[in-house]
Amino acid sequence: MHRHPWLRRVAWVAGLLVVVLVVTVGAALWKLNGNVSRVDVTKAIGTDRPTPTAATKAINILVMGSDTRTDLTTDEYGTDTVEGGAHSDTTVLVHIAADRSAVLAVSIPRDSMVPGPKDCSATAPKSDWVVRQWNYNYGKGGPGCSIRTLEGNTGVFIDHYAVVNFEGFASMVDALGGVEVCTPVPIDDEAAGISITAGRHLLQGHEALGYVRARKSLTGGSDINRIKRQQAFMSSVAQKAVSTEILKRPDMLYSFLSAATKALTTDQDLGISDMAEVGRSLQNVGPENIQFVTVPVEGYPKDPNRVQWAPNAELVWDAIRNDKAIGAPDPTPTPGATPSATPSEPLTVSPARISVQLLNGSGVKGLATQAKAALQVQGFGSVTIGDAVGRTQGVVIEHSAYQAEAARTVAAAFPGAVLKPNTALVDTIKVTLGTGAPNVAEVENRLGTDPLPSPSVSASEMPSASASPSASSSGGWGDINTRTADESICE
Repeated sequence: MHRHPWLRRVAWVAGLLVVVLVVTVGAALWKLNGNVSRVDVTKAIGTDRPTPTAATKAINILVMGSDTRTDLTTDEYGTDTVEGGAHSDTTVLVHIAADRSAVLAVSIPRDSMVPGPKDCSATAPKSDWVVRQWNYNYGKGGPGCSIRTLEGNTGVFIDHYAVVNFEGFASMVDALGGVEVCTPVPIDDEAAGISITAGRHLLQGHEALGYVRARKSLTGGSDINRIKRQQAFMSSVAQKAVSTEILKRPDMLYSFLSAATKALTTDQDLGISDMAEVGRSLQNVGPENIQFVTVPVEGYPKDPNRVQWAPNAELVWDAIRNDKAIGAPDPTPTPGATPSATPSEPLTVSPARISVQLLNGSGVKGLATQAKAALQVQGFGSVTIGDAVGRTQGVVIEHSAYQAEAARTVAAAFPGAVLKPNTALVDTIKVTLGTGAPNVAEVENRLGTDPLPSPSVSASEMPSASASPSASSSGGWGDINTRTADESICE
């Protein structure tokens, strides 16, 4: 048995091909309604969901690729995955603006470590969620588990889903008459089955497969870099789609839609007529208004081969929840962060119910240990310590959305701290102590009456010039990079 993980990447490109073409030719899809498979996953998602987007009329579609080989007529790509069943290695969340003026496509890296419902249970409380690799959600519980995991970590309501297998990818590209790509270096990747010179090329189906799956010869194995290349590929598709070249060729249009719909599985509510209506409403959207972005990630401390969503990923989810483009004016300064203040309302979560992770980013030895003792004497139930990656400034308190009230209690112990939502966290409140961090203060709802230990070290002992700014000190959209579909495919 041979495993071909690149095939999973192909599937998401096929899925986004469908979305891009829906933008332009949705009205023709009704003819092929019988080709589409539909599966109801509402029971798998459960009822604990974010607020629907119906009020704003924005639409969120989760496009997933499946590497299932069930319908293949050849074993060239192996007979199954090593673990058995299907996976979704690359996922794209497509956000369609309420006024139908723009489309945002957000790629979610397959190796992201995020909390998900234990055993993909639709009723598992978030306190029981476990951290696992993003693409395992689909393998364990199908699209329903992927949707529940994404909604629980982002607060973004998913209106529809679409799963595309890779079987029809080459046929879809061939039906388009090929897709133009641009590579600054030659590609000679035997494993991917492609060998082309540097420059622009019009790739047909088989070559396009090789281009989107090539990895080691181009990016040193980086899935993030491969996603960027695939986004450029999708830009090329979008440019061709809106050029009306396809609309001038009914035979080309039908061939593409036939290949696409045969490879498509959706929810029961996303019918061909719905796709057609969305397509008609987006008929004036040009490539300049189709935006691609990858969820910002950082290293995962427990495994150097995995990543976790960076704090500024919250800016992406906030943009979707508020129906705005990435990079729009006046984003939240500091990714989702707000300075804490003296509580104006009573603290509602007892210290005994809060788990705290203290990370020392100040360079002052013993600072986290000292803070731990001051928290424990006030009744904080679970406090662990460690070192932060690099030097930071001040105090940054990170928390999941549903632990916001618990974070207020923690913030009361660190006057002037910055509160920041972090979708990678579940129960634990993460506190990073940097240069200038204050000594722990008493909280109004503390337990016990023993006095706080007298501090023996101070974060102010570390000269601020030697400390690098924390992630929270950079305002605006930070290092979130995007591209629009009208950009040159050679960039």
